[in-house]
Amino acid sequence: MTLPSWQDKKLGSMARAALWLVQVVGEGNVFTKAQLRAAFPDVAQIDRRIRDLRDHDWRIDTSRDDVSLQQQEQRFVARGADVWIPGKSKAPKHKSSLTTAQRMKIFQADNHLCRSCGIAGGEAYEDGVTLAVLNVARRKMLLPSGEIEHQPVTECKRCGAGGGDHEVDLAAILDLTEALSSMERRIFLTWIAADQRPLSPMEKMWGIFRTLPEESRKAVTDALNDMDDQDD
Repeated sequence: MTLPSWQDKKLGSMARAALWLVQVVGEGNVFTKAQLRAAFPDVAQIDRRIRDLRDHDWRIDTSRDDVSLQQQEQRFVARGADVWIPGKSKAPKHKSSLTTAQRMKIFQADNHLCRSCGIAGGEAYEDGVTLAVLNVARRKMLLPSGEIEHQPVTECKRCGAGGGDHEVDLAAILDLTEALSSMERRIFLTWIAADQRPLSPMEKMWGIFRTLPEESRKAVTDALNDMDDQDD
C-alpha cells in the first residue's frame, strides 16, 4: 500500500513525523534534532510528537538508550503502529508517563537489578569502564487470556539499546511451572525468595570447563573417567 506523503499538512503532526521517519530517515538510521526541526519548521513541538510515537510501539532511541549516540542524536530503530491511518493514532492502553515515585517503586520491586542481565544500578560492567544506569522499560507480555499487556520492568541502558521489543508468553511459563516436580518447585521458590540462583559446584565447574582449551578439557575428562573407574 502506498503511504501518504510526510509533507501532507492535512495529516496530524505525529502522523507526519512518523512518515518522515519511514520515508526519509529509514529504520536503523540516525537523525538529529536539527534535521527534525528543519523538516518541520511549522510545528512548534515536533520533538514531543516524536516522543509520542513511542506510545504506539515505535522504537526511537536517544543517548539515554544507546550509549553510541550523541546528545543531539536519535536512532529510528523500529516502526510501530500506522498512526497516519484514522483510529491508529489513538493512545494505547499502556500509554502513561511515570512519576519519579512510580519509577522508584518499580526499581524497588525489581531490587534495583536489570531484569535482562541482572546487573545492579551503579555496578560496573565486565569491561570495567562503564557503570550501569537503570531505566524503566515496558515488557510486552502475552497473557493467558490472549491479551497483550505492556508491563513496566527495570532494565539497564545497555540491555535497552541491544534488544528489541520482544514478547514473553506468560502462559508458556505457567505451563513450565506445572511440569516441575514438588522438589523442583521448592528449590525454585527459594531462588525467587533470594532473587538469585546460586550455582552448584557442578554448574560452576561446567561453566569453567566450557572455556578450557581442548588439551585441558581432555585432562579433566580423563581425571573424571579415572575416578569413575575407581568407584566401580
